[in-house]
Amino acid sequence: MSSSVDSRTFDTPTSGISTGGPHFIASESNSSAPRPASTIPLLAATDLKKGYRKGKLEIPVLRGVDFAIQPGKFTAIVGQSGSGKSTLLHLLGTLDAPDAGEITFEGNRIDNIPQISRDILRNRHFGMIFQFYHLLPELTALENVLIPPMIAEGVIRYWFNRARYRKRAESLLETVGLSHRLNHRPRELSGGEMQRTAIARALMSDPKILLADEPTGNLDRQTGQEVMSILRSLNQEQNLTIVMVTHDMTIAKQADSIVRLVEGRVEQQ
Repeated sequence: MSSSVDSRTFDTPTSGISTGGPHFIASESNSSAPRPASTIPLLAATDLKKGYRKGKLEIPVLRGVDFAIQPGKFTAIVGQSGSGKSTLLHLLGTLDAPDAGEITFEGNRIDNIPQISRDILRNRHFGMIFQFYHLLPELTALENVLIPPMIAEGVIRYWFNRARYRKRAESLLETVGLSHRLNHRPRELSGGEMQRTAIARALMSDPKILLADEPTGNLDRQTGQEVMSILRSLNQEQNLTIVMVTHDMTIAKQADSIVRLVEGRVEQQ
């Protein structure tokens, strides 16, 4: 495993829309020959452990998870309530830190990098969607989708590139079937429309991987299937790598592969 990645690796772009941004700088290996890029998982966890304290009681959630995702794959993580599905996804997305073990992205360790580097990593390389959408209620659908470049660029740089960003945001909303809802606020949207807005926002920075935590969990079956159709299309047509947590096996079976968590460990198939 490579060592901690310097925060300078995640410098924000100087202009234009990110198309994946700078790659991680791989540290030197002890091996005489570099490992071919095709054998390096896009995202991986090794012996991942995580627990929480409730008073004096320590509750283990993940008990040594090994997990790897190859580029272009659509993987579903399933398991009973309390099995650690969402905890694992949050760790993979650097929203939380493990108690033990390592997480790597493109072969480089990311679980122990500085907080500012984690923020840039999520803004530039990871797209994330959640069960409850997390849209800002005072902003329109279009403005919500524009949040990632606003954060990445800062006020002045964003202002100079605003027309380009707006064009991309409008295109993404059209891709998810919301070109007629650009100026509607979340309270004026249905659950499915809010989730599609969240998907468009997650795609704004052209991420290398999409992490989805119960993306259909708050939707009826028909609307959930519409969201799944969008995700499958992104995976198949744009080769977007997707990792999705779900409790619904009907949804999970639409992924390329299924990872089952049982009592905090990956169940061997």
